[in-house]
Amino acid sequence: ETDAWGNKQDHRGAFLIDRSPEYFEPILNYLRHGQLIVNDGINLLGVLEEARFFGIDSLIEHLEIAIKNSQPAEDHSPISRKEFVRFLLATPTKSELRCQGLNFSGADLSRLDLRYINFKMANLSRCNLAHANLCCANLERADLSGSVLDCANLQGVKMLCSNAEGASLKGCNFEDPSGLKANLEGANLKGVDMEGSQMTGINLRVATLKNAKLKNCNLRGATLAGTDLENCDLSGCDLQEANLRGSNVKGAIFEEMLTPLHMSQSVR
Repeated sequence: ETDAWGNKQDHRGAFLIDRSPEYFEPILNYLRHGQLIVNDGINLLGVLEEARFFGIDSLIEHLEIAIKNSQPAEDHSPISRKEFVRFLLATPTKSELRCQGLNFSGADLSRLDLRYINFKMANLSRCNLAHANLCCANLERADLSGSVLDCANLQGVKMLCSNAEGASLKGCNFEDPSGLKANLEGANLKGVDMEGSQMTGINLRVATLKNAKLKNCNLRGATLAGTDLENCDLSGCDLQEANLRGSNVKGAIFEEMLTPLHMSQSVR
């Protein structure tokens, strides 16, 4: 003979309950005096499963609250250089390193090999990335505001819709000899300093470069269609064959061109 839970009854009428005595003891005590008391070393999740098995709703609620309070608070603190270097060394070189959405705010990541790493939507604000190798890294929608990327290798980098407002990118190399073009489409580059950067064929379509310093940059063949170049310093830039269709060049400085600016397409 069995009960509703499938437990067998012996000849004396006693039910044989096939459940863990370790997890059942806190439940038995709760039924005796209404207090949840769990000894050290007993997994609360195990007790919760028993409470659910026996359908003790009031105890289930107590246990869910206790489990929630016992869990450590979610850690949103930034990842340090030391932690990240340890992470890099422990990862096989051929595997894609996913750092999507992680917080590196204020970290010193200068001179590190960060090629092909997925930093999509990561917080890299105020980071030191000077001389870092970010070749083909994914920085889509990443926060790079106030960061220093001077002399970084950004060949073939993906920075679509990223926020690099106020960042320093002096002397960066965006040119990929294999022909893979850096993509900064829709990026927020307000007030960036990109002086002397190599950006042949770069995609800056509909990006915002208001008040940016682009002095002596190589923008040959760059896509600047719909780009906001208001008050930009473009003096000394090579803009040969650049596409400036529909770009906003109000207040921009174009003096001292290294090559003639061909703007056969309309600008606003």
